[in-house]
Amino acid sequence: MAANGSGGMHDALLDNGFAGTDDLVSDWYIYETMEPAMPQDDMFPSVIPDCDPTISPRLYHTCMAPVSLAVLVGLSLLVKRRRLHRSCWNGVPGLLSPANFLEEEGNRGLVAAVFGILFSSLCVLVLDRDPLPLIAHSSQSTREYWKILALLYYPAFYYPLIACATVRHRVSYLVGCLLSWCHCVVHVWQKVDCPQSPKIYRYYSTLSYIPIILCLVLLSLWYPALLIRSFTTQEETLDKEVTGRGYYKKYLKAVLSKRPRKGSSTKIEESLLSRVQTYLRSYIYAPEEGFQIPLKLVLSITMAVIAVYQVALLLLVAVIPTLQIVRAGMTKDIVVLLVQFGLVPSESPAVPGDMEKELNTVKYYLWSLEVCYICSLVLCCLLTCAMLLRTLVMHRNNLKALYQGAVLDVFYKAHILRPSRQAVVCWMSFAGFQTAFACLGLLIQQVIFFICSVGFTFLFVIPLQSGTNTHLFKIIQNMWPFWLTLVVAVIVQNLAAHYQFLEQHPLRKELTNRRALYIVTYLLFPINVLVGVLAGVWRMVISGLYNAVHFCQLDISLLNRGVENFDPGYHTYCHYLKIEVSQSHPVMKAFCLLLLQLAGPEGPPGLRASNVEEGIQLIQPKKVPPSRARFKQSRARWWLVYTLLNNPSLTACRKTALSDPTANGTQLSSPKP
Repeated sequence: MAANGSGGMHDALLDNGFAGTDDLVSDWYIYETMEPAMPQDDMFPSVIPDCDPTISPRLYHTCMAPVSLAVLVGLSLLVKRRRLHRSCWNGVPGLLSPANFLEEEGNRGLVAAVFGILFSSLCVLVLDRDPLPLIAHSSQSTREYWKILALLYYPAFYYPLIACATVRHRVSYLVGCLLSWCHCVVHVWQKVDCPQSPKIYRYYSTLSYIPIILCLVLLSLWYPALLIRSFTTQEETLDKEVTGRGYYKKYLKAVLSKRPRKGSSTKIEESLLSRVQTYLRSYIYAPEEGFQIPLKLVLSITMAVIAVYQVALLLLVAVIPTLQIVRAGMTKDIVVLLVQFGLVPSESPAVPGDMEKELNTVKYYLWSLEVCYICSLVLCCLLTCAMLLRTLVMHRNNLKALYQGAVLDVFYKAHILRPSRQAVVCWMSFAGFQTAFACLGLLIQQVIFFICSVGFTFLFVIPLQSGTNTHLFKIIQNMWPFWLTLVVAVIVQNLAAHYQFLEQHPLRKELTNRRALYIVTYLLFPINVLVGVLAGVWRMVISGLYNAVHFCQLDISLLNRGVENFDPGYHTYCHYLKIEVSQSHPVMKAFCLLLLQLAGPEGPPGLRASNVEEGIQLIQPKKVPPSRARFKQSRARWWLVYTLLNNPSLTACRKTALSDPTANGTQLSSPKP
């Protein structure tokens, strides 16, 4: 009977259990949420349809590509050939040069604007479904081939915008005005017609085109200014103007001017505030009289800044809207799972209740992630821009040192500053390397700083606010004797070394109590192993942060001396300096200009004489026929300039310096007793 009764009860329980299966499923497997449905626009953004502007990109490029080709052919008729068949058609047409990259004067802002348009266009086509605008609706299998072709198409498409300025003709300036206005109007019209697009984020397309529009606006103002200047300035002056002549004169005057040295020779102890101010000024590039940054450096820094903007914009719109959607669409059903996995603290995780408090906690966590991500991205952008400004200062210091012949002040071993195959290749790729390193450096910094900020927030800030998830504080609290032992050991070693193991003398220090030193060294060896582990972790962290922050700087090597040639960025920078110094040395260019002026029997008209160093005349003051003695005199004076620049210490030994201690800014110091 008992068995039958128990079996009956068991069957009854099973029947009741199967009868309540629907209730069990409805409790644990929730197919429909019991909460009121949220509006679709609040949880997820509405679907943005594809927008077709009035002037589509395909129509724009189909019309402008033949125009650009016709402009290139027309401008080539205004340029004469230098070597190839100069007798044919009077030396025309010739090759159009985009810019004089080794000259120090010219339309630097215009060149930088065209390069900015080109780089921003390449950034846009990487994520575009149709990388080549002339080919619409390309398949997935052929899209990569069109991207490779687009890398060659866009430089040719925007080539007339930069070539119109190098021809230096009124017709080319007029064509440049029309082209820049046409490009600018079309791009602005397209973004006004379709400000939103379904690509990544609704406003990403418009925001990514901001550098292109700004550069086109600059070109639209620059070319009219050049055209007006061509009418207001004499044509003969424009034709006979030598590019960079003004800069070379200013540089030589600044180097050879008779200025007394600022400050006293006596070294004065600087305060901490002044040293901090000096250190901060080293990150701020201030123009110096008589010195200009080369055009290649201007292009590299400008492209690096645009790259920072494009990468930061992509990182921002790819993550933050997604986090906001997840935070807005968070429901209690998902919170229950997070509580069961222990990711969200709860007062009764075994018995899910209202879960309203836990839902607010999850939303607060997601909001904290957004704040950490945005703060780390802003910090990375500021650090990268600061490093780019710092690299401008370092570029100027290195170029000035190499101009004066101080090779060992820049390189750790002697280098011959002359062109080579590798140097030419590195010079051509320098601006591209700087741009790419700025992009990669920003990505690496964002990953590192975001992880650090999230760890600091969720391990320190949130536990201190809420009093939950204090696992790290519990570990530190349980291990306080260990940390105290390490701190005491380090303090004891420093005190013993200062008071017991060093004997103070007026001019030197000597070891003493060596037996006690050996005993302490032996006894503290195990503790020093543990201290070494912490020091190794700190070394790894600080080296990683340093390399990540300075990744965009090509003027310093991230490797040690002896293996720094394996650093491709620094290797490219060193060879770039060789080309710049050997081909664009201001003193050499000024010397060449002087030879050209001496070769002409009448010299250039309308120029004034300027004596910059004891009779060294950059420009011939009188219209006298050249003589052999005058050539010898000029050659001797230039040898004197070259010798003094390479050996500054000889300035104090010259006759004028010996007779007048303040001559040439040099003051002989009194002999020390």
